[in-house]
Amino acid sequence: MSARVSARPTAPPARGTAGRRSGVLLGAVLAFALAAGCGGRATTHHKPGTGHQVATGGNGTVLPATDEAGHRLREVETPGAPAVRVEARPDSEGGWNIHLAVERFRFTPESVGGAAIPGRGYARVVTDGKEATRLYGPWHHVPPGVRTVTVRLHADDHTVWAVAGRPVEATTALGPPGPPSPTAPPSSASTPVPAPGRTVEITVSGDSVQPPPSRVEVKKGERITLRVTSDRPDTLHVHGYDREVALPAGRPVSLTLTADRTGLFEAETHESGLVLTQLVVR
Repeated sequence: MSARVSARPTAPPARGTAGRRSGVLLGAVLAFALAAGCGGRATTHHKPGTGHQVATGGNGTVLPATDEAGHRLREVETPGAPAVRVEARPDSEGGWNIHLAVERFRFTPESVGGAAIPGRGYARVVTDGKEATRLYGPWHHVPPGVRTVTVRLHADDHTVWAVAGRPVEATTALGPPGPPSPTAPPSSASTPVPAPGRTVEITVSGDSVQPPPSRVEVKKGERITLRVTSDRPDTLHVHGYDREVALPAGRPVSLTLTADRTGLFEAETHESGLVLTQLVVR
């Protein structure tokens, strides 16, 4: 008598269980992809209705104030903040070659348009109060005829690096380079001739100051002239040196001083209370 063995087919897993397993797997894949994306390069995307300059915050504080071109200021603490100086050298074919001496800052043309990262970005050049160009490196040629050059440091998201509510920038006055002076034979009786110094041209129109107020680096013992033209009668005053001169309407007036004290000194107008520039004497 033979035994009959019947084989029962194995039942497939319930559809509900398989669906839950697929959902868990898909969720894990999506979570991994999102986590990987967060660790990648900075993105320029942001929520609709949120400005790019604000969306890329987190490094410093974006202020309501803007420069003359509408770029918001990004305030950072003084320790570790970037700094810039402008050095101008006459070019043999005309104009000037300017050099940007930066501190705690590097040019990053490869990431312009991305997020603001401390100590990185580019520079904008303002000549005679008008924006001229961007700089992605320390050298730039200025054509003949330009009288003042301001260089301002920007973050990659186009905000302006700022300290104490003021842009991180430097301004220098230029003049037409003259022909080389003939070399005189050495003489033991020759008298040293003091350096001619620099001239900073400033124009006041209403509540507007051009070029925008900035810090001018001055070496101790250097002569500096502030040449100011105001559209209304006022008084130019340099704090710390207690020097002042009357400003008639529409006529340029010069005030020359020798920077024999070190420190930070503001030049302002008495009646309108406008800060014209800051002299940093080292």
